[in-house]
Amino acid sequence: MPNAIANQRAIIDRRILSDRIAGEAERLEGDVKKLRPVIVTVLKEAMAEGAKEVRRRLETHPTSGRDAVTAQAFLVDQVLRVLYDATTTYLYPINNPTASERIALIAVGGYGRGEMAPFSDVDIGFLTPYKPTGWTEQVIESMLYALWDLGLKIGHSSRSIDETIRMAKGDLTIRTALLEGRYVWGDRAVFDECMRRFHADVVADTARAFVQEKLEERDVRHARLGDSRYVVEPNVKEGKGGLRDLHTLFWIGKYVNKVGSVAELVDVGLLTAQELRQFEKAETFLWAVRCHMHILAGRAEDRLTFDLQVEVAARMNFTARAGRSAVERFMRFYFLNAKKVGDLTGMFLAHLDETMGRKGKRYLPSLFRRPRKLSGFILDRGRISIPTDDYFQADPVRLIEIFSLADKHGLDLHPNAMRALNRDGLLIDRKIRTDPQANSLFLDILSSPRDPERVLRAMNESGIFGRFIQEFGRVVAQMQFDMYHHYTVDEHTIRAIGLLSRIEHGELAQDHPLAATLIGKIVSRRVLYVSVLLHDIAKGRGGDHSVLGAEVAEKICPRLGMTPGETETVAWLVRYHLLMSATAFKRDLSDYKTILDFAAEVQTLERLRLLVVLTVVDIRAVGPGVWNGWKRQLLTELYEQTEELVRPGHKQRGRKERIAQKRQTLQARLQMDQGVFDTLVGRFPESYWIAEPDDILEVNARHLINADNESLSISAQPDAERDATLVTVSAADHPGLFYRIAGAIHLAGGSIMDARIHTMRDGSALDNFLVQAPLGGRFDHPDQLARIRQAISDALSDRHKLMTKLHARPMARTRAEAFTVAPNVLIDNGASNRFTVIEVTARDRPALLLNLAFALFQSKVTVHSAHVATYGERAVDTFYVTDLLGGKIESKQRLTTLERRLLESLTSDAEAMLETAKMA
Repeated sequence: MPNAIANQRAIIDRRILSDRIAGEAERLEGDVKKLRPVIVTVLKEAMAEGAKEVRRRLETHPTSGRDAVTAQAFLVDQVLRVLYDATTTYLYPINNPTASERIALIAVGGYGRGEMAPFSDVDIGFLTPYKPTGWTEQVIESMLYALWDLGLKIGHSSRSIDETIRMAKGDLTIRTALLEGRYVWGDRAVFDECMRRFHADVVADTARAFVQEKLEERDVRHARLGDSRYVVEPNVKEGKGGLRDLHTLFWIGKYVNKVGSVAELVDVGLLTAQELRQFEKAETFLWAVRCHMHILAGRAEDRLTFDLQVEVAARMNFTARAGRSAVERFMRFYFLNAKKVGDLTGMFLAHLDETMGRKGKRYLPSLFRRPRKLSGFILDRGRISIPTDDYFQADPVRLIEIFSLADKHGLDLHPNAMRALNRDGLLIDRKIRTDPQANSLFLDILSSPRDPERVLRAMNESGIFGRFIQEFGRVVAQMQFDMYHHYTVDEHTIRAIGLLSRIEHGELAQDHPLAATLIGKIVSRRVLYVSVLLHDIAKGRGGDHSVLGAEVAEKICPRLGMTPGETETVAWLVRYHLLMSATAFKRDLSDYKTILDFAAEVQTLERLRLLVVLTVVDIRAVGPGVWNGWKRQLLTELYEQTEELVRPGHKQRGRKERIAQKRQTLQARLQMDQGVFDTLVGRFPESYWIAEPDDILEVNARHLINADNESLSISAQPDAERDATLVTVSAADHPGLFYRIAGAIHLAGGSIMDARIHTMRDGSALDNFLVQAPLGGRFDHPDQLARIRQAISDALSDRHKLMTKLHARPMARTRAEAFTVAPNVLIDNGASNRFTVIEVTARDRPALLLNLAFALFQSKVTVHSAHVATYGERAVDTFYVTDLLGGKIESKQRLTTLERRLLESLTSDAEAMLETAKMA
């Protein structure tokens, strides 16, 4: 076993078990049928007691992961040994075995290393010298049935030595498993012969191919799991920066240098003594996390989900401190360990490259570059390095300069340079942080016209980034405990800078046409890049990170050499970097006061352009699937309307001019007779023309034409531009229309993103809903569209039937239930000239909008538009309402009652709604 295990017999005592089984065999006089279940019972009791002791030790020392996994492996070892002896002694004894009647029981994979989490698979091999005999088959089958009866999840193989060697040559998985093969029990000579042949016939002269295959396998695994060690629900075993990455290093080192333990990697030059200590600390911590996860889940669980994060943090004694919750502190420590695994991986592979590469060539494939002038730095086999070990100490500004040169020439850093950077980063003090040359170099890196993300990521991995910009160092590995953000703050920021660079290079013009157009018109590139760097710099400080971040910007920008005007703009952008998304996603853009208020804050066209691009990269860098066509359109609409107000010297289009232009465009699209067209559009109120864009005006018009004066008409058609389905309902207007349609859409499996409710001049209603699938994305299969039309039709014909169906529908449990979101209702009569604006914040859950709509119906208010914004587990629903006579709700008593009903609706369920509906 890799670690000495204290008081082994408190976990399991093999001698006592063997004696007990011998006594039972004697009592039963060798009756195999009766003895077999007795053996299983004895071992099951021992397993349960041993597992209890292992867990007790982990609870006593909750960070001692290595002790826990070695103790668990020891427990399984002893059970296997007792079972093997009992099987071959009492169940299938053999007095004179032939040369073929021998078995070696071996542990492979992680179990072969002597490491097991509580519910890990037990990977074993039954090894025979030649083809299996009747006796060996009986023993193997009997043992497997017993192990299954013990409740163990067994991964097993049964092969002869020849078969094992042949399969190892052609299968990387088998080769890797055998690499960690460990003798457990049985015939030792069979095991030794197999290992001798494995190293002679399989490993010899195949090291280079093995390394290449394992690295390719690692890259595929990373890509499958998100290709970042900073995802907020990491896979502790398989994810980037997880246990499997550490194991891959050991496998490579063992294959190449035939070492028997991680410590021996120091002797062969693949790790330094300090790196070995870092390896062992990271592995111990990750093993502890994984063991706690298994115990809490009661099964093998390797994904550190939000609900497990809270419980593991508590079990490992993390507490809240300095504005960070216990779970955020725990996850920051987790990510710092994952980052250390990444650092070790880079250094290990670089050492391997150094020791195995032929002179002048790289061992690992890479593009070889010819030497250039490098201001005293040297080029070592295509990578920038330092000429002497004290090169940074002689002039610490070089700690920044090396990255500037790496950016300028497109170079990777040599492992010697990386090692020196990690060691000499402490040289960055106040003098270096305020050095004009160092700051100029850093600003050049940040706003590089090449690939700033690549170099900034290297700076972050080396620790230089966080030492030079100390405020950034505070958010390194800082997670935000929510479902919205997919990455840690530092990873999110570096990704956002990378996205900004890609937009500037024209790579994302199709996804972000507005940002791609505006970025070329922006006067100061570096203002934009610095604002992206600083927009989340104050996360985790316990206050409003936008306000605190603006204060940080006012301090850092002058240090970087920015002018007072640039500093003011950066500080404004950081302070208001959430303003545009909040306005676009949570406010009615057809309400002119929304645009006026936004324009009054933005003031200039340059600020507007900067804010658009910053908003786009901020949202896009949150994680995959967060950006969509609907958000793109809302931001574009807000930009275009605001541009009319802030563009110098540009005559603004008045309300009448805009309506006239929209009528003209609609008539051209419909190509209708003037008289028929005038009759149709005469039904539309002025507010309708302002609220809806040209394409939806056309859809609505054709809908009304096809309805042919029917009292109820429903259409549902995919809208690719908005990445949603547009549902249009024309019906006789009556109280509760909105909540009934909302309930029907929920029943049909849709999720409302946006709703605009229009009362026509003839008293009818024309309502537009944008609908997506519950987890986002299209809701446009023909069956879905038919279902949504039928559900709305049923709901509008029989409201009690709707409520009964809602009551019968089970409420799905969501991942959001792992979070606490304090419900909040804000009622604002100043945000609009015509409407009372209600903003409700709550934990997202099925039928949330329906509950709120029903509460508004009970309160006898008319909903004119509804806007749904979801940020992970947090939903923000905004309603523009009036009283039944069309005026704002001014009465304090009515406002208090309205707020109370809405808050109550956030905790009510379908059953409570059903009872209320019956009483209504």
